[in-house]
Amino acid sequence: MKRGLAESPSATSGIADRERKAAPVLNELARLYPDADCALDHADPWQLLVATVLSAQSTDARVNLVTPELFRRFPRALDMAEADQTEIEAEIRSIGLFRNKARHLRGAARLIVEEHAAEVPSTMSDLIRLPGVARKTANVVLGVCWGIAEGIVVDTHVARLAWRLGLSVERRDVRRIEIELMNLVPKHDWIAISHRLIRHGRLVCSARSPRCPTCALAALCPHFSSS
Repeated sequence: MKRGLAESPSATSGIADRERKAAPVLNELARLYPDADCALDHADPWQLLVATVLSAQSTDARVNLVTPELFRRFPRALDMAEADQTEIEAEIRSIGLFRNKARHLRGAARLIVEEHAAEVPSTMSDLIRLPGVARKTANVVLGVCWGIAEGIVVDTHVARLAWRLGLSVERRDVRRIEIELMNLVPKHDWIAISHRLIRHGRLVCSARSPRCPTCALAALCPHFSSS
């Protein structure tokens, strides 16, 4: 299997064995969720960027309840760049960390207007310079909007399932988890794998009450076999 980048120290040990064990897991996820896609409602890169920033420590369902009115008020980066922070806060108050997120969104909008002609940039280096945007958000926007596989989205679902399914030996460091996944997953599946893991995490492999006895991946899952 072709690897995406040089191995991290944690990925080096037993990489061949993990590749062998990972292949049927990845194949089964593809079979179970062939059409898995981003759950955040959006119509363009700007809306997806905003929604993804809002989704940190919140649920996609909550974000999707808030964004219709937010996007009506601020349909473009220019509109949000010209808004007062209190106006943005008022629209996202029901989402956790709303003050910080309002500040980040306003700052990102201003930078997009000032440096990118009011268009969301399409490179990792430019995206992670925006306030409130780290690799996870950048990977979401690049993958969903432009089909650019710069890396793999690692959110709480992906981190949890990557460890449970034996795709990663790391449990908390999201960058190390991303590197391990990039070493195991073929690059043409980098975008899809996060959507599939997220879908499985929501439907079956939840954090507190995983439905292991009825899980289609149970026979392949080291977490289930050792529980």
